[in-house]
Amino acid sequence: MTSIEVPGDKSISHRVLMLAPLAGGPSTATGILRSDDVRATAEAMRRLGASIREEGNETWITGQVRWKAPEEEIDCGNSGTTARLLLGLLAGLGIHAVIRGDASLSRRPMERVVYPLQAMGARMRYLEQEGRLPVELEARCSGSLRSLKHRPRMASAQVKSCILLAGLAGGTRVEVSEARATRDHTERLLGALGAAIAVDRSADGGAVVSLEPRTRPSELSSLRLRVPGDFSSAAFLLAAGWLGAGEVQVLRVGLNPTRTGLLDVAREMGACFDLASEDVQAGEPTGSLRAVPSRLRAFDVDSGVLPRLVDEVPVLAVLAARASGVSRIRGAEELRLKESDRLAVLAGNLGRLGVRCRELADGLEIEGTDAPLAGRVRCAGDHRIAMAFGALGAAPGCRVSVDDASCVSISYPSFWQDLERISASEAA
Repeated sequence: MTSIEVPGDKSISHRVLMLAPLAGGPSTATGILRSDDVRATAEAMRRLGASIREEGNETWITGQVRWKAPEEEIDCGNSGTTARLLLGLLAGLGIHAVIRGDASLSRRPMERVVYPLQAMGARMRYLEQEGRLPVELEARCSGSLRSLKHRPRMASAQVKSCILLAGLAGGTRVEVSEARATRDHTERLLGALGAAIAVDRSADGGAVVSLEPRTRPSELSSLRLRVPGDFSSAAFLLAAGWLGAGEVQVLRVGLNPTRTGLLDVAREMGACFDLASEDVQAGEPTGSLRAVPSRLRAFDVDSGVLPRLVDEVPVLAVLAARASGVSRIRGAEELRLKESDRLAVLAGNLGRLGVRCRELADGLEIEGTDAPLAGRVRCAGDHRIAMAFGALGAAPGCRVSVDDASCVSISYPSFWQDLERISASEAA
């Protein structure tokens, strides 16, 4: 069995770097992800006046920052989380800035965060194309934002987090109502900081999240935490294990229930795994997962569970390619607005390998096969597409290569080495 510790959780890493500078004292974090996306967030915060120092696996972040308008535009690269959460923080602080991204990020929608921020009184405008980056925020007096009750048309942790950051930094009450609860890393970190955050979950799977301005940012507690391993990164290694590459154990991975919907579907598929809970860090449960080669059967996924596995749809697609029967993924139209149009890219690549796949407006229908799969897939620069087909290529009888192996640096720079360790262990 191969034991691997995946890099730190990307979502939590972004949020620690944005929230810790608001605290009343210095924070320390072990295991902040060192990837392209998270580096974009760290660099953005430095440009705003935060002091972030990295040494080995440790990160030191000062609190009570003297915020300043950046001298140059802030480039978020390919990171949608950086752009959307940063817009909320800047709106709350009242700082003038221009936020832009690379060609891929500039095609992704921003109105879902710009609209509620404008409703709060933030002055911002699109510089080139309506609804897309770059976006300019105008300076205004701190504390002048209006309170807001917002119900997003589409469940989104990034939208919720953007509004919470605006409320926290701007000192005003905000409330977000979700028809389906999304990942709650921001709420957990705000609770660890001592912010007046409340979450009211409903029996039908929804949630109302509210933040009161009772605690000024400078009164927030410092953070001391170890960032758990990223479950979304671990999912690709688990998939390789289930597909027969070899038995694998992922250590100290995040087990936040808003992120582990893949495990529910895995049980439905007949995938064999063991889970051992271990610790809680800043409200985040962690533990170890062991996956073994399994005979997989088809599954059905719909919008009810999708918010808990939205980043794992590429994993589900390659598992479905080797499962017995026809698997269906529905309610996933949001995936057309990720780093690539993931539904189209997944369908095209599976078809290229000889897997019967029908692309739907909001999902995929995939007929599994045990025939040998071979070919070269096109990643469209999407890290999760590359890793999903990497896991499929590690399965017995499959010879799959990707056209852009380097794009995994966005979230999991050591992915190919870790995947090779699983295959090498099985061969030995």
